[in-house]
Amino acid sequence: MIVPVILSGGSGTRLWPLSRETYPKQFLPLVDAQTLLQNTAVRIAGLTDVSAPLVICNADHRFMVAEQLRSVGIQPATVLLEPVGRNTAPAVAVAALHAQREGDDPILLVLPADHVISDVAGFRAAIHQVAPQAEAGRLITFGIVPTAPETGYGYIKAGAPLEESVESTVCAVERFVEKPDLATARGYLESGRYYWNSGMFMFRASTFLAELERFAPAMLTACRQALTASHLDTDFCWLERQAFAACPKDSIDYAVMEKTDRAVVMPLAVGWNDVGSWAALWDVTPHDTDGNILRGDVITVETHDTYVDAATRLVATVGVDHLVVVETPDAVLVAHKDRVQEVKEIVARLQASARPESRTHRKVYRPWGCYDAIDMEARFQVKRIMIRPGASISLQMHHHRAEHWVVVSGTARVARGDEVFLLTENQSTYIPVGVQHRLTNPGKIPLEIIEIQSGSYLAEDDIVRFEDIYGRGNGEE
Repeated sequence: MIVPVILSGGSGTRLWPLSRETYPKQFLPLVDAQTLLQNTAVRIAGLTDVSAPLVICNADHRFMVAEQLRSVGIQPATVLLEPVGRNTAPAVAVAALHAQREGDDPILLVLPADHVISDVAGFRAAIHQVAPQAEAGRLITFGIVPTAPETGYGYIKAGAPLEESVESTVCAVERFVEKPDLATARGYLESGRYYWNSGMFMFRASTFLAELERFAPAMLTACRQALTASHLDTDFCWLERQAFAACPKDSIDYAVMEKTDRAVVMPLAVGWNDVGSWAALWDVTPHDTDGNILRGDVITVETHDTYVDAATRLVATVGVDHLVVVETPDAVLVAHKDRVQEVKEIVARLQASARPESRTHRKVYRPWGCYDAIDMEARFQVKRIMIRPGASISLQMHHHRAEHWVVVSGTARVARGDEVFLLTENQSTYIPVGVQHRLTNPGKIPLEIIEIQSGSYLAEDDIVRFEDIYGRGNGEE
């Protein structure tokens, strides 16, 4: 049995302003109607002899993971929640330990949630082809056959082919190498012995854990403690915070793959792309006759080889070439296509200034739906709120703000103090400071309201929760 392990902990800062900390690139529909996470899950669902996936993600993203997988008909076996990020090696370690809980020792197929693979049939065939190597106790890394002298990827140098392999292309790993300069990358391409490091792996759970115990025993101990002290909450497994936070932070490559003598590389030529930058997204998106990629309301004049994404308004370009222009409700990026790797420096500056644009969008998703912060001044804020059918905000109160709700569409069931009543379109109500309240959508269509907040403090941490059907406590988003 193959157990897919989907790693969904990335932040995708080089795809800012679309990808942000609270809504990173794996949750975005960047190449088609489905998100990258959904595409990853659907891709492996078509494999034979495969179980439901284990998903590992940031605890703050748990509801997005659950909802996006539910919407494509996939029920994960478990969603493991990381209280803090510790890179890929600890994430895979807890997945391997969890997979052994019932006494099993499955083969794990480790996949990042945010990659693109265009040749899905070829990918699935390669998984089945190399599975016997995992069964034999080898640690498989998938090396992407390079198509250009890429300086943004690490490389794997292939050693001798495995004599017992049916496919002679499966080779021992001679060494891993860091991201090269252009001249070195050209040499790698010409040699035919180097592959891009995809970050995808396959191995038995016991094999990986045995090698981790050899090379990073403190990491394995911390992961065991975090899983042993974990607690279950519906579909989520919460790793114990203190133990996991004490775990050394490292990647699979550094912790195990570069040190083990069991590593082999399986070459892949399946249209892979890690979508790690706007240039990478450019490579996997169809262009028009002028070489442009245009999304949203866009008008161009004498514009060539340019990417324009207009999320909320008209964007027009005149006489420009080789640009990336990305418009969102609260930020606009304009960059030369050859310099998009430097977008992460913009994010670093936003973080250093504690600006919210590095972390959140204006539109914020919650387990019950979403809200859009339309306007805000010192003592008032206006939000447009959407609550899904059957969903409900928590029973809560605020110390510093009052709220006025106006129903735009749908039906609202309002709990306010000791009262419970219904509101329909164009009706409204007022929630005074300090009064317990809850808003529920009892209908079959989305409930949309306009909320006007007023008071001396309007931040989201002025929420005291008394009940929450999603299990959130005070301070949780």
